[in-house]
Amino acid sequence: MTIQDEKVVALTYTLRVDDEVKDQATEDNPLEFIYGLGYLLPKFEEYLLGKTVGDTFEFVLSPAEGYGVYDKQAVVELPKSIFEIDGKIQEQLLVVGQVIPMMNQAGGVIPGKVVAVAGDSVTMDFNHELAGKELHFTGKVTAIRDATEKELEEGLHGERACTHDCSSCGGGCGN
Repeated sequence: MTIQDEKVVALTYTLRVDDEVKDQATEDNPLEFIYGLGYLLPKFEEYLLGKTVGDTFEFVLSPAEGYGVYDKQAVVELPKSIFEIDGKIQEQLLVVGQVIPMMNQAGGVIPGKVVAVAGDSVTMDFNHELAGKELHFTGKVTAIRDATEKELEEGLHGERACTHDCSSCGGGCGN
C-alpha cells in the first residue's frame, strides 16, 4: 500500500532547525494523520506521496514551504491596558519569551510572544516560532491503512466531529 489521499499514515520523524532538534515522533509515539486532508504542511505531504511502509525520507522545506518568511509587520506594539482583567493588568503574563494566546480581528486565537515590555506598552511577535527557518526532516513510514468512513468524516481523533446542530454545516465540521 502506498501513501495517497484518504490513507491513515504513521511515521517517525525528526525535525531539525539550525542543527537543533525541534520536534520528534518516535516508534513508540509515531505521528498519525489522514493523508490529503490538510493536517500537515502541504509540501511535507507532497514529499511523502507514493511512499510505502519501511521507506525513509529526508528533505528540507524552505521558509515559504514551511511556516512562512519572517514578517516584521507581525511584530506589534500593544497598549499594556489590553492585558487588564477586572481592572488589573496581568503582569505575570508580561514576561519576555512568554507566549500568550491572543484574539485577532476575526475572532480567531493566535499565539503571540512577548518580546519587550516597556512603560505602558508590550511588544509582541505574532510570527510562527519557525517562520523564516529551513525545516530539515528525516524519518520513516511505519504504517499505512485505509481511513474508515467515520475517520474521514470526524477526523482520526474526532477533531472534525460536529459539536453543534449540524443542519447548518452538513456535518464534517469546521462549524
